[in-house]
Order: sequence, then structure tokens, then C-alpha cells
Amino acid sequence: MLRGESAKGRIIPAKVLPALTGWRTRCAENTRVLDILQVTFPFFALVLCGYVAARWRMLPFEAISGLNSFVLYFALPCMLFRFGAATPIGNLLDPAALGVYLLCALVLVAAVVRSSLNPRVRWNDAAFGALVAVFPNTGFMGVPLLVALLGAAAAGPAILTITIDLIVTSSLCIGLSRLDSADEHGAADAARRALKGMALNPMAWSIALGAMASALQLEPIRPVRQTLGLLADAAAPVALFTIGAVLARSQYVAALEAHEPMPQRDYLPIVLVKLLVQPLLVLGVGSLAIAMGAPLGHFTLEVMVLVAALPSASNVSVLAERFGADTGRIARIILLTTALAFLSFSGAVALLR
Repeated sequence: MLRGESAKGRIIPAKVLPALTGWRTRCAENTRVLDILQVTFPFFALVLCGYVAARWRMLPFEAISGLNSFVLYFALPCMLFRFGAATPIGNLLDPAALGVYLLCALVLVAAVVRSSLNPRVRWNDAAFGALVAVFPNTGFMGVPLLVALLGAAAAGPAILTITIDLIVTSSLCIGLSRLDSADEHGAADAARRALKGMALNPMAWSIALGAMASALQLEPIRPVRQTLGLLADAAAPVALFTIGAVLARSQYVAALEAHEPMPQRDYLPIVLVKLLVQPLLVLGVGSLAIAMGAPLGHFTLEVMVLVAALPSASNVSVLAERFGADTGRIARIILLTTALAFLSFSGAVALLR
């Protein structure tokens, strides 16, 4: 009988070796999963803290707008600028990555809108359902989380997806939401309003300025750089806490709206689209593009798949409220995707890494 030798020099029967090898493999896999959860848990725990603080009114609802303004106009733009300026311009303007992610977003918007339209869900709700299905929470959660998991190189592809979602996906869905009026001028006016909002969005400007600094290899003077660094370091914790608070407020506002019980088929399929279909579609289209010779890096594709696996963006509930969509439906989708993403996103990381 063939015999093997253990690390301590003891002779082990050959028939025991496969079981021992399998045990070691399972231990290594469990260790890898624990390593991933050690990174992802604090991010989702901060979201839970914000939710609990707002739900139990330790944080007044009136204060949430102030937190959101700090993140949106100060901390997050500084974080995006810092990552953008430190990322090679080629990674920020990767045409292959842009084409893959944009194609997947357009396909999903069309599919979700088409499947959502029914006597209860008209164009307005269908369009915002599509937006919440394809717009990940990349700015507030994704960039710092992916950088923590994969390193600073993950910022470039993640920022590229933010640009697509801000410029194309949001504008398209807001335009579609106006088709209930049966007037193409209403849709065109909505699209113009969406583009105006995008032009005034500080995230878009910070990405553009970061790309310019990267292309020209410019660096702010030390006092300015340190100020930007302090604000950038505050972005992740405050943004995650704010996500939870916004979810609690959206759920409270939605509960005040008087309407019939919502059928599960009006929101559960969109939850599945966001957490499962979108990342699988990005992975499939990206892998096909690489097989056909497209200059798309495997690491870039990995980042885009993980971006797609993120929960829905919390600011979609604000847009839905502004345009008169069913905020209860949107809030429920965002809440479910955020809660379930702790497991589904961590699983996606484990499978890809």
C-alpha cells in the first residue's frame, strides 16, 4: 500500500490522504470566506447603524438631509477626485469596459420596463423600477468597498460605471417615466431636466476634474491636498450611515401612503434582477467580449461584475418621490437589495476571487 507522510513525519495510509486533502481545502475556503466577510461586514454594519438610528429617532429625519448634503457635496466628491487623480486616464476612459457595461444597462432597462408594465404599474413606476434594478450604490458604498477588497486599482472601473449611470441610465429612465403623459414633449422635458441635474451633480464634476488631474499629472498643493484627504476619508463612514438613515426614512414615508397591499411580483423580480441577473449579465457579456478579442482586462471585468452585484442606489427613492412614482415600491426594493447583498455580494466576491 502506498503511504504518505504528514508534516510531522508520521506515516499516513494512502486512503486517508484524499480526506485529509479535502479537509485542508475546506479549511482554506472557509478562511477565504471569513477574510471576505471581515472586509464587507463593517460596511453593511454601518448601514444598519444608520437605519437603526433613524428608525429609533436617535437621528431626526430632518437631520438626514444635512448628512446627505455633506456626503454629496463635500466628502464624496473629494474621495472620487482623489481616486480619479491617482488612476491612469486609460482606466477611466476604457472604451471596452464602457461598451460592455452600457450595453448591459440598456438591455436590462428595456427588459425590466417591458416586463413591469401592467394595469397597476405604468410608465412612471416601470421606469423607476428599471432604474433601481440597474443603478448600483457605487458612489456611496461601492468605491470604498471595492478599494478595500481589491486595492486602489479597482477605483478606475468603478468610477467609469458611475459616469455611465449618472449620464445615460438615469437620464433614460427619467425620460421614460414621463411617457404616461402620452406626450413626447413631456419625455423630452424630463430628459432635459435629468441632464441638467447631472450637470449640477458634484459627483460628475469631481470625476471630470480627477480625470483631468490624472491626464495632466497635476497635484494640489499640500494644504489643499490634506483638506481633500480629510474630507475623502470621511466619505465612506458617513455615506454608509446615511444610506441606512435614508432607507429608514423612505420606509416611514412609504408606510404613510395609503394604497392596497403590494403584490410580491411587483418588486421581488426586480430584487432578483439587481442582485443576480445584472452581475451574471455583465460577467457573460464581458467574457464574450474578451473571447472575441476586445481589449477588456480580466481585473476590470471582475470590478464591473462586483459593481453590478452591489445593492440598489439609495438616491433612486429621492428621484422617485420627486417625479411622483410609487416610493413604497422603490423603498422596498432598495431595502431588500441592501439587506440581501451582505450575503450575495460576499458570495460573488468569493466566487470571483
